[in-house]
Amino acid sequence: MPATFRTFAGIFMSALRERSPDMLISVVMPVYNGMPYLHAALDSLLAQTERDFEVIAVDDGSEDATPDILDQYAARDARVRPIRRPREGIVSALNAGLAAANGELIARMDADDLCKPDRLALQRRCLEERPDIGLAATRVEYGGDPAVHRGFSLFVEWTNTLLEPEEIDLNRFVETPLAHPSVMFRRALVDRHGGYRDGPFPEDYELWLRWLDAGVRMIKLPQKLVAWREREDRLSRVHPRYAIEAFYRLKAEYLAKWLRRAGWADRVVVWGAGRTARRRAELLTEWGATIHAYVDIDPRKIGQTLSGRPVWPVDRLPAPGHFFVLPYVGSRGARALIHRCLTDLGYRLGRDFLPAA
Repeated sequence: MPATFRTFAGIFMSALRERSPDMLISVVMPVYNGMPYLHAALDSLLAQTERDFEVIAVDDGSEDATPDILDQYAARDARVRPIRRPREGIVSALNAGLAAANGELIARMDADDLCKPDRLALQRRCLEERPDIGLAATRVEYGGDPAVHRGFSLFVEWTNTLLEPEEIDLNRFVETPLAHPSVMFRRALVDRHGGYRDGPFPEDYELWLRWLDAGVRMIKLPQKLVAWREREDRLSRVHPRYAIEAFYRLKAEYLAKWLRRAGWADRVVVWGAGRTARRRAELLTEWGATIHAYVDIDPRKIGQTLSGRPVWPVDRLPAPGHFFVLPYVGSRGARALIHRCLTDLGYRLGRDFLPAA
């Protein structure tokens, strides 16, 4: 890059920060071997109607043309700031991006996804107008073949239904309620509650659970502002930290904390007596929760003792106030039926029960 251009770029970015330091958006985008998709992702960011932002593109030891692509974009637009690092993984790359970010607002973006031109502007406006909100996500478009990846498609469909803070809060133990590449959050949350943690769990879900546990309010814009690409080699498909059992181990920790704080940790009843439901629910006991019984509609299970606990029929449930019910049945449609049944019995979502599968 010519020295005169570097000088101009430095002056431009300095002036931008001096003009609106509290308004600058930092888009943190880790990338590893992103050559097939990186051009489109960066183009979608640089086409934003919002102008005051920087792109912290963290190259996590790429072995393809990713570094050259990033350098080319940085030479054309000073808002693109490449960071080159040895291969250390997604969590280290994300935290390196956070450390390098200058903005008070942090937006996430993956190098294989796309965003609509008004994405950053709409999320910024939401956070400006709602000081009670710490994180604003968006609905996402499914960027794959729903016939091939039915499970992922259904997840996108489900998460797009959670818009208001209360909906996100009450459904946090079902699945991650946000699409990671769609979020924008206040930098102060990282300073106050910490950034991404490395471990045998999905780093984004752990972050949302930790921040929700700390009382952070999250919202989702109704517009589909991010196209979330589905790929066979997507990290969430191939790394063990994103296996379904890793999700259950993680949410058991935070759900047990929630139960203790609400005063229910020693009075839990689990709806779902199947082997898989019991195995996942029993993880709660490792964090101090006490399961008194299981509830099921299968006559072959009712009356048995499974995992050392009795299996009750639905009509054995006492009136609300005696136990807290955790539905661990995840089959399609079952969650709504259980919700309706418990509501008919006088149980109230968030007060007397929460879905956990």
